[in-house]
Amino acid sequence: MLPKASRGRLDYPSLGLTELAAAREPGATTWPAGFAHLDRDITVGSGRAAFDALAEGIMGWQVQRLAGLSVKAPPRAVVGARVVSGFGVGSLRLPVPCEVVWAMEPAAVEGPGGETIRAGFGYGTLPGHPALGEEAFVAELAPGGAVHFRLLAFSRPAGLIYTLGAPVTRLAQSGVTRSYQQAARQLAGGF
Repeated sequence: MLPKASRGRLDYPSLGLTELAAAREPGATTWPAGFAHLDRDITVGSGRAAFDALAEGIMGWQVQRLAGLSVKAPPRAVVGARVVSGFGVGSLRLPVPCEVVWAMEPAAVEGPGGETIRAGFGYGTLPGHPALGEEAFVAELAPGGAVHFRLLAFSRPAGLIYTLGAPVTRLAQSGVTRSYQQAARQLAGGF
């Protein structure tokens, strides 16, 4: 198991676990006890152009923006970058601060079916976020040309108020997950 986060103000177990999970087959990761987890992999397109569009959309925060979140962040996801997304409607948005804990520009990696090209990043929650944990967004170009979007996360409520609101939070997370998937389809779908 990975150590508990100790950098800066990140305060959750298994810092960087989503990076390890992204390199494994879905379902092959042991997630921290007491944390809900998510590992969704969908096919969103085909070919290098679709992969490049999706990878750029992930690294430049377009997946979040197209999913309806406001985003205050540097132009690209790089390790150490701080990002504050706004979740809600209009000016009524809950700020959700995170820090990028790993990032990978497009690179070839050896997978079970041969060489895969992968890009993406993971960020961890900071104080003020309603959850503790990590979330990752990954683009993959499989050996046969299929382009995959993979969303990985593990989290638990950050405090008593959020624990009491957990049913609403889970519903909101489910909606955001669908929005991320739709955003990935939109980014890669033109190819």
